[in-house]
Amino acid sequence: MKTKPSISIPFDEIFHDINLSNEEKDFIQQRIEPIAVTKDEILFRQGDYIDYQYYVYDGCLRTYHIDEQGKEHTLQFAIKHWWISDYIAYFGDKKAVLFVECIKDAELFKISKENFEAIYKFSPKIEELFRQKLEKALVRNEKRILANLTNSAKERYVAFLKKYPVIEKNIKNYHIASYLGITTESLSRIRKEIASDN
Repeated sequence: MKTKPSISIPFDEIFHDINLSNEEKDFIQQRIEPIAVTKDEILFRQGDYIDYQYYVYDGCLRTYHIDEQGKEHTLQFAIKHWWISDYIAYFGDKKAVLFVECIKDAELFKISKENFEAIYKFSPKIEELFRQKLEKALVRNEKRILANLTNSAKERYVAFLKKYPVIEKNIKNYHIASYLGITTESLSRIRKEIASDN
């Protein structure tokens, strides 16, 4: 069950690279909500209406899709300083096609689409910051698609380790395998190959 942790909004983390006035901080404070989620908790499910983005202050979550055969496909892991949601639903005003699961106890800040829009109007420099974040996210996503099309499974795993250097010990093998698009057996074989190379 989600609870409200007693943590202050980390303005310097969420809105890094810009200086916020006390008036801006007060405006944001009224529109962002801290929540705590526990391991294995599902934040939202496929078919839910999505109106929130979540900032990860601590912990780890993942987004995944379940296909018609019941197979899971992990799209993203979200660790400290990352944002997570079902952006297909969030930006498209549609029902979720993804699940978001907590895979390590987490403290989050959630903010609705309506409140984000209000903050953008109140402070254009925040809108500029998040536009830049969105552009960078689009670039990362296209690079990942290209890598999935052209790189070997071993190369994708090495890239995963560089991207998520601190979470491998906290997540299950099948989570990693589903993110890489391989079986857990293939993941074990790749790890053995890397160990023998070293």
